This record gives sequence, C-alpha cells and structure tokens, in this order.
Amino acid sequence: MIPTPSINPPVVVNATKVPVHRRRLHQSVGTLAAALLLTGCGALIPAYERPQAPVPAQFPGNGSAAAAASDGQTGIRAPDLAWQDFFQDERLRYLIQVALDNNRDLRVAVLNLEQARAQLQVRRADEVPTVGVGATGSRQSTANGGSTTTYTAGFTITGFEADFFGRLRNLSEAAQAQLLGTIEARKTVQIGLIASVANSYLALQADDALLAITRETLASREESLRLTRLTFEHGVSSGLELRQAESLVEGARVTLAQLERQRALDANTLDLLLGQNLSDAQRAALPEGLSLTRHGLVGIMPGGLPSEVLLRRPDVRAAEQQLLAANANIGAARAAFYPRITLTTSIGTASNQLSGLFRSGSYGWSFAPQIILPIFDGGRNQANLDAAQVGRDIAVAQYEKTIQSAFREVADALATRATLADQLRAQVAQAQAEQGRLTLVDLRYEQGTASAFERLDAQRATFAVRQAVVQLQLLQAQSLVAVYKALGGGWKD
Repeated sequence: MIPTPSINPPVVVNATKVPVHRRRLHQSVGTLAAALLLTGCGALIPAYERPQAPVPAQFPGNGSAAAAASDGQTGIRAPDLAWQDFFQDERLRYLIQVALDNNRDLRVAVLNLEQARAQLQVRRADEVPTVGVGATGSRQSTANGGSTTTYTAGFTITGFEADFFGRLRNLSEAAQAQLLGTIEARKTVQIGLIASVANSYLALQADDALLAITRETLASREESLRLTRLTFEHGVSSGLELRQAESLVEGARVTLAQLERQRALDANTLDLLLGQNLSDAQRAALPEGLSLTRHGLVGIMPGGLPSEVLLRRPDVRAAEQQLLAANANIGAARAAFYPRITLTTSIGTASNQLSGLFRSGSYGWSFAPQIILPIFDGGRNQANLDAAQVGRDIAVAQYEKTIQSAFREVADALATRATLADQLRAQVAQAQAEQGRLTLVDLRYEQGTASAFERLDAQRATFAVRQAVVQLQLLQAQSLVAVYKALGGGWKD
C-alpha cells in the first residue's frame, strides 16, 4: 500500500512562454519524468491469479449422472455443440431463431454491449491529446498602472495528461475488462433464451398430450355416466354409484378447463420469448412438431473436472472479467499517489490588437507543462485505494459464488436427469398395469362380476397415471435442456 504523503500545500511546477531556457526546461522535465517513471511506475496493478474454484473435484454421482445425461452418446461437450445441432426438431429450431431475432431481453444485452464498447473508447480517448481550434483575449494590469491586451488564435491542447504512471491506461484496462464481461453476459442471455424457448415449447407439447388424454377420459366417463344413469333408472345401480359417476365426469371437465388455461398461458409465454406473435399462416407453415417420446435432443455429458467445465460458462467468465476490472482499478488508485503531469500548449497567432491578429509576423506559441504532486488531500487518495481493494475482494467473492452456483446447477441437472430415467420407466410400467386392470374390470363389469365402484376406481387410477407419464416425459426432456444450459451450451463463436 502506498502511504499518503505528509500535510503540505501541493507542489506545482508551471512554465508558460519561457523564451530563454526552454531547452533546459525540456531536459529537466524529461529527466524528472524518467526518474519518476523508473522509481514509481513499477507494477501498480496487483499480479492477477485466478482464485481456486471453491467446489469439489467431481460432480456428485459423476459417473452415473453423466451416463444418464448423455443418453448413450459420449464425448460430446455442451460448449462444443451448437444449439442448431443439439435441437434436432425443425419446428423448434425455427422458433429459437425467431426468438434470437426478436427477443427484447437479448436486444437489451446487445445494446449494453455497444454501450460498453463506447465507454471503452471514451477511456482510450483520454490517453491521447485533444486538439482543438480556439481564440482567446485577455487584459492584464501592469506595474505602472496601465494594462496590456493580448489576443491569440490557433490550435490548442489543453490539460493533456502524460500517463507516465499508468493511471489512464489502468482505467482503460478496467473498461476493456468490463466490455469483455458484457460480451459474456450477452452470451449468458442468449443461452438462457434458447433454453427458455425450448422448455416453453416442450411444455406446450405436454399440454397438448394432457389435453388429448383428458378429452378421451372425459368422453369415456360421460359414456359411463350414461350407462350408470340407465341402470339407475331401471333400479340396477344405486344413487351412490350415479353420484360418483357424475363426480368423475365433472372432475374431468375441471381438469380440461385447467389444462386449456395452462396451455394458453404457456403459449403467451412462448410468444413473449419469441418477441412477436406468430400469425396463423406462420403457425400453419411450421413443420410437424416434436413429441415428448421423441424429443429430438442430442445427448451430452460434462467431460472433465468441474473447474474445467465451469470455466467455460459465460457467466463464470463474466465474473472473472469483473475481477480483472477491479484489479485494474487498484492500479489506477495507486497511480493517483504519484505526480500528475499535464501539458497545455497552443500554436497560432498572437497580437496586442485584434486587427493585427492575422497579419504577417504574428506567429506565436505557448508551452505550459505542469507537475502536481499530491501532498494533502484529506485522505481522498487513500480512501479511493481502500475502496478499490475492497471492490477487488467483493469481485473475488462474487466470482467464487458464481462458480458455486454454476456447480450446483450442473449437479442438480445431472442428478435430475439420472433419477428421472428410472422414475419414468417405473411410471410407464405402472400405467401399463393400470390400463390392463381397467380392461379386465371392464370385462368383468360387462359380465356382471364387477361393481361400478371398481370400474370407476380403475378409470380414475388409469387417468392419473397416464397424466403422470406425460409430466415425467416433459421433465425428462426439460432436464436434458437444463444439462445443456448448465454446462454452457447454446453459444458458439
């Protein structure tokens, strides 16, 4: 840490229009600047070392989870797989492309990138002189009670800072790191958008499948209600059986209304992600959509240690760029303790009379270097340095948190993918068993050996497990999308 100098007035070296010893002044200024550069420039930016990833060496259940996530395909890593190759369904790929062209969140991310690029250019412009054209007039009193008037016009350079100690350069490096972080943030938005479109589209497919099951079940229950009502009117069945049949019919209608509402909501969500509402003609022109049983998603696997995998995620890279920017800010804060050398100069014409400003022989120039060494600033420079160092510590903590969050996302996605496969197989087997039970109960009911209660119970159980199968198929497809997203897939330069 660079200590704050003792309390004294600022030291100012200022020379303007020195006609005699100009060469010696130039030599003195150059010698002083070189000495200061050698003694103080040093490495003001702390040496950067990437923090150790605060995560375990392996993902939990890495072997079985990776095998389940890959769907039998090995060696394909998510960051190396473009989204056009991961999503095999043409309809889904079309919708993703529409979203990439029209989504407002992605558009904001691109505009943020342009803004960060402009801010970097502003910082870099501070490192070069700003040349302008100007005219001035001044009147100054003299010792004998008179006054002198001076008019000047020409090219001017005002307050250009000779960046011997890297203050401006460090600020430019911080701006460049922020720009790179914004680029990675844009990639993160795109990856999230692609995953959201895919999940919404898969949800719509699940809604359609559930609606088909519900309509089929409703028709079957209405037929059962019709038969139960006939048997009740002839005194064969009881009022309890009739009421139960009516309840099942109304329950199916409730489920149908809920699913229709959910599908409308999912369609609205997809339209928002797309950034536009597809016309009926556009929807009709789309190729046939995928089904949950053939989701058209390519299997992927982690491949490598967690630190290697996670460092390829754009959000982790963005957090590291913010850390680099905070590191550069420390260098800029340290440079503020050293002398600041500025230059003001002009080349043009000068005259004591306005009418003679542009006459022959009115050529003039001025050269005014200035060196200011901070002596007392009320602790401002030290406070700025402390703030920059704390900002670096905050960036380190945020970087480590980002890695931990990324590790959890990948671990959760792999665990979900691994367990859903077994659950879905069991659920399908249960659905087949319930469907077989319903078939046998229907036969026994027609032969008069089974009661209406047994038949209604079998219908209710079959409907529930068929719904559960569709929901698990949706979760299984979405889990593979989650693995792809968590591993950093969805972007290729």
